[in-house]
Amino acid sequence: MSSLSSDDLLQRIREHVKLSTAEQFRLTVLLSIPAILAQVSTILMFYIDDAMVGSLGAKASASIGIIATTTWLFWSIISCVATGFSVQVAHLVGANDISSARSVFRQSIVASLAVAVLTMAVGAAISFELPYWLGGTEDIAHDASIYFLIFVLGAPVYMVNMLASSMLRCAGNIKVPSMGNMLMCLLDVAFNFFLIFPTRILDVRLLTLHFQLTLPGFGLGVPGAAIGTLLAEVIITAYLMWYASVRSKELRLVDESGSFMPEMLTLRRAHNIAGPIFFQRVLMNAAQIVTTIIVAPLGAVAIAANALGITAESLCYMPGYGIGEAATTLVGQSLGAQRLRLTERFAWMTTIVGIVVMTLMGVVMYMAAPLMMASLSPDEAVRKLGTECLRIEAWAEPGFAASIVAMSCFIGAGDTRKPAFMNLFSMWVVRVTLAALLAPHYGLHGVWLGMAIELTFRGFIFLLRLKFGHWLYKREQTT
Repeated sequence: MSSLSSDDLLQRIREHVKLSTAEQFRLTVLLSIPAILAQVSTILMFYIDDAMVGSLGAKASASIGIIATTTWLFWSIISCVATGFSVQVAHLVGANDISSARSVFRQSIVASLAVAVLTMAVGAAISFELPYWLGGTEDIAHDASIYFLIFVLGAPVYMVNMLASSMLRCAGNIKVPSMGNMLMCLLDVAFNFFLIFPTRILDVRLLTLHFQLTLPGFGLGVPGAAIGTLLAEVIITAYLMWYASVRSKELRLVDESGSFMPEMLTLRRAHNIAGPIFFQRVLMNAAQIVTTIIVAPLGAVAIAANALGITAESLCYMPGYGIGEAATTLVGQSLGAQRLRLTERFAWMTTIVGIVVMTLMGVVMYMAAPLMMASLSPDEAVRKLGTECLRIEAWAEPGFAASIVAMSCFIGAGDTRKPAFMNLFSMWVVRVTLAALLAPHYGLHGVWLGMAIELTFRGFIFLLRLKFGHWLYKREQTT
């Protein structure tokens, strides 16, 4: 197998040099590994938040769990805006039009921040009523509101982080944002350690030595988790934006001047790519919110088990999103270079790799479910229920992988409308319907069974589109 670096192999795509199957696989692996590590580290940050808050009891976990789906909704809005611009950059870099790629990056900063400020304002306005709208009770509503308010106030920071990360990835540099996200996870742990818990005294016994160590803390509880995450985001966001603007060979803005005001053509292309994704994610997260409402009457234990189970499961499907990021880069740059056969080969190669990896992760999740839940909550009832639900979901990981990576391929090609509709149909017609029908009879187990059936169905229809759909020819020209 070739020993060329990922940068060398990507340059071969742009220069229309033939890549062997071994080199294509090597490039897929080289881009996927750091992206997987980045995705896992990101979800670890939420996992750690949940674990630390979970040690405070079921009510503390429920206070985050009740607004978790809404948090993901706002996060999805932020990420899809970045996608609308970064896919354009992937096409332009693939076509070796570096100047235009930098121009799109420059314009995206102002446009993205405008959306972030609007998102922040809407989120702040609804933060204190949101837990009640979702069926939360008085005992968890206050902490849930404060947590969500802190989160949405950080929307501009999250937007810049997502923009810089996605721009670097689509330009072919996956290592730097991946390392940044891993460091952010470590910072989040450190900040949470001091912000969530009060000052406490730790008994230390080491061989014959016995002494007490005073650990300082602010004792902020649930709000402390949100503040810790935001502080970690601020530090890493500053670094990633500096790197993209100053150090990145493809993106650095210091090499040439230009306007930061968005042009209508750039905005229209971003809208055509991100608009369907935005519509899809809003309605899919709305479906998840409806699912949360279905779960809420089942009680605090079910709410906590559902939220913590989703966090635990995400450790298994985040590798799929990491491979999906590599797929978007490879498909986007290959298509930008007008290499259609290579584009299709990368689409299938990344999808198959994703299915294999997530199938293995499903096996791990089934076996390690008790340990995963034990690390998130000390409550025995929450742990037992969450373990049972995770083992139901483990069977759906191959189908989930197919839908994740295939969707990422379609995004890289700029083909987002039909895949968005497919996602919505699967979520609303299959998952929500099954959850509503099964929850009254089987409780949370029924909700998760419906989820597993829906994810398997979704994977099947996405594979059909990858094979028979004309997605390679749907992209609006950006070069």
